[in-house]
Amino acid sequence: MAAAFPDIDFVAGYVSSVFYLQHHRGITHSLMLLPLWALLMSWLSVLIWRRDRSWRAYFGVAAMGVGIHILGDLITSYGTMIFAPFSDARFAWDTTFIIDPWFTGIIVAGLLFSWLWHGSRVPAVAGLVVLATYVGWEAVLQHAAVQFGRDFAYGMKFQVARISAQPRPASPLHWVVFVEKDDRIHYALVRLTQGEAPAPLPADAGFLARISAPYLPLNHAIWVSTPRYGENPQDSGLARTVWEHPDFAFFRWFARYPVLYRVDHEASVCVWFQDLRFFTPGRPNFPFRYGMCREDAGRWRTYRLLGENARVEVP
Repeated sequence: MAAAFPDIDFVAGYVSSVFYLQHHRGITHSLMLLPLWALLMSWLSVLIWRRDRSWRAYFGVAAMGVGIHILGDLITSYGTMIFAPFSDARFAWDTTFIIDPWFTGIIVAGLLFSWLWHGSRVPAVAGLVVLATYVGWEAVLQHAAVQFGRDFAYGMKFQVARISAQPRPASPLHWVVFVEKDDRIHYALVRLTQGEAPAPLPADAGFLARISAPYLPLNHAIWVSTPRYGENPQDSGLARTVWEHPDFAFFRWFARYPVLYRVDHEASVCVWFQDLRFFTPGRPNFPFRYGMCREDAGRWRTYRLLGENARVEVP
């Protein structure tokens, strides 16, 4: 119960998608408030299970449950406000993809062996050691991906650039490497190996093969360069206007690799941005696309883009 408690903030999504962005992984994921949540979980445990025990009997376990949830979120890339409500800074270690079958498999195996040999702590301790070792290995791989980005920046003679790497699905060897220079983002989808370029996928390729195909060995990596505000000068002006708009502050705060997605010139003008942090080839929908639209010379209104054409106004 305690380990699942922090995600109770999913209810923020019922207010609005923007409210969700602003508050998900906020106060319920705060290290500052962890003692309060552990106390709440302890009190509920006494109320539900053992009224003959004091809340103190549950507090330590509840604190570890909430804490391990926060730690599990920190290793992903979404961002966790561990100092909420005193700071809205988001922290992310970016070592582990949000859905990592190997990470999950280690946990499941540890639980299974702990159940089979419930009289011994050895399976639980071994599972924890293996899990920590796996995440540590992912951190080493992240460093290698960042170094690949540094080599690219050096080859391009960038004097100052921000370099980072984000994990991607199917394998701990899959990464997207970002090199940010001024208002332009360069990125490459890589597999942290050297070797031959993969053969074209057959028509009957399986799911794992399809989502793995875009990640190329380092010696065959393809760098893509995209400007934050687009290439078209007319669209770039509109994009800057929207990006700097006071009502778009929530997306400036949330996005880590923001780029212009497109500008629509139809019945209304709409400027859409996306965060490349969530760019995953093979994913049917790109999440967290937001923008602003206006009719003629009217005021700008904030919208969320659903799919390619549907839009929903957000408060």
